[in-house]
Amino acid sequence: MSPPTDWRIVALPEIAEIVCGGTPSTSTPEYWEPEIEWVTAKDISECSVAKIWKTERLISQKGLENSSAKMLPALATLLIARGATMGKCRMIARPMALNQTCYGIVAREGADPRFLFYKLHSLCEHFRSVAHGTVFDTVIGSGLRSLQFAVPNITEQRAIGHILGALDDKIELNRRMNETLEAMARAIFKSWFVDFDPVRVKAEGRQPCGMDSDAAALFPDSFQDSPLGKIPKGWKVGRIGDFVTAVGGSTPSTEEAKYWEGAIHFATPKDMSSLKSPILLGTERRITEAGLGQIGSGLLPKGTVLLSSRAPIGYLAVTEVPVAVNQGIIAMVCNKELPNSYVLHWAKENLETIIANANGTTFLEISKRNFRPIPVVVPTEAVLERFAAFVEPIHKKMVGNVAQSRTLASIRDALLPKLISGEIRVKDAEGTAGTVL
Repeated sequence: MSPPTDWRIVALPEIAEIVCGGTPSTSTPEYWEPEIEWVTAKDISECSVAKIWKTERLISQKGLENSSAKMLPALATLLIARGATMGKCRMIARPMALNQTCYGIVAREGADPRFLFYKLHSLCEHFRSVAHGTVFDTVIGSGLRSLQFAVPNITEQRAIGHILGALDDKIELNRRMNETLEAMARAIFKSWFVDFDPVRVKAEGRQPCGMDSDAAALFPDSFQDSPLGKIPKGWKVGRIGDFVTAVGGSTPSTEEAKYWEGAIHFATPKDMSSLKSPILLGTERRITEAGLGQIGSGLLPKGTVLLSSRAPIGYLAVTEVPVAVNQGIIAMVCNKELPNSYVLHWAKENLETIIANANGTTFLEISKRNFRPIPVVVPTEAVLERFAAFVEPIHKKMVGNVAQSRTLASIRDALLPKLISGEIRVKDAEGTAGTVL
């Protein structure tokens, strides 16, 4: 499609400065004091949202001054120049330094940085197609400098950047909100069921803080001995397999088309690896009823807790749809004494113990046989009910945020190529985006 007649063709250097980065000497410790965030290709490739907010490594001002690393302004676009994730780009949320595995692209006056980011983001496959190299494919500077594309006037650039940026900002806000909500739920679990704070405080003759009298009355004021050490009086220790139904799965033959492309969600560790919150709303692949018949554990209900059992051990999620699972997952159906809100956080807190019970030569795997005997502290039914009453509204809010972010991402992905090419104009997109913002 040809661009609108009121758009003009520009070369990238006309509207942006292309910047190369560098790495301070790793043999000089003072160059690596944590002062300035320093972006690498890994930071970009592992970032699942539009903006990078923090980096894995930091350098000092001296490191910046004594290397070819460059400081870039907020909203600069960073593009991976080589390797498996070449062409992927992200914006930086605040000023950061850059290393040599990426290019920094800084909008010049008269160009909108967010429009520029989305334009470059849309060209990822183009960068891959023109890259070359002997050891690994590389996007070279001359390829960027010769890049040409159509742009609207600055007013429309800003409007396009605003629409797409607002969608991404809301996705990021939802992710951060869920981080906070998950931390709240985990803090309550740790206080009640790991540190036993309410019991310790009552044993000292004091009233637990941040807890109403009815909730406090549910906790004992003393401890008893157990195989796991001191636990609250009246609670018990058992095997996790006695308090949940722990099952595994399998994969129907991929050579049988009749097993695949059905309506039944089929969960694998890959589906869990990309989750930013422990909530599974759907799966990449689906199977048919015939495929389900090949899996001994069958269809597992909504609310099942999933644990990846190998490569790596430890991805966790609660299913929001019925699922079947493959052989890389231990599924915990919470149809006995322990609710899934408790089981999810128990697994997080006891991940080291779970891994310690794994074995394997090629990679560690926790088998169902080794998982089911892992000990678990089981509180009274009344305490478990009160915990669920605290945590379940938090979980529901997190589910709503994840669902909304999926919708926002779908709208963004539909609008981006059309807005950035001029196929649709801003006034046509505002209504669609406005309904969810």
